[in-house]
Amino acid sequence: MSDFENPYKSPETAIVPEKPQSGLGLNETMLGYLKEASPWMRFIGILGFIGAGLFCVIGIISAIFSTAFFGSIEGLESFPIGVFSLFYIAGGALYFFPARFAYFFGAKIRDYQLSGSDEDMELAFKNNKSLWKFLGIMCIVLLAFAPVFIIISIVTAAVTAASLIN
Repeated sequence: MSDFENPYKSPETAIVPEKPQSGLGLNETMLGYLKEASPWMRFIGILGFIGAGLFCVIGIISAIFSTAFFGSIEGLESFPIGVFSLFYIAGGALYFFPARFAYFFGAKIRDYQLSGSDEDMELAFKNNKSLWKFLGIMCIVLLAFAPVFIIISIVTAAVTAASLIN
């Protein structure tokens, strides 16, 4: 090959990262909206913690009572009640995470009000992103299982109706 450069070669350009445009920060109106939302997000988070705890407590209590009372009655199986108690405990555990993200979003906005630290604002928006990402994934999973639950419900209704007719 020769030492000459190929005249038909594609031109090369230097890749320069785009600089963020100035003026894209939060203005006073945006900060006002965030300040107003902060106590409500903490309130929703606290209610979520209480709800998650109640779900777990109800699940544990129903598991205890299903084996203690319904297990001793002949002909009445405690298995479905035990399965429902597991659903309550799992639901409470899952409900904890969006409550945590909502609470910490509001708490970090409040911390930003006090400190003015960009790190607090970044953590607030990180929790906000995590909240919506978690809820979105939960919705996708529930939508994926919805047809399965519908089929199980139809089969269960058909079996129950057939056993009542006979």
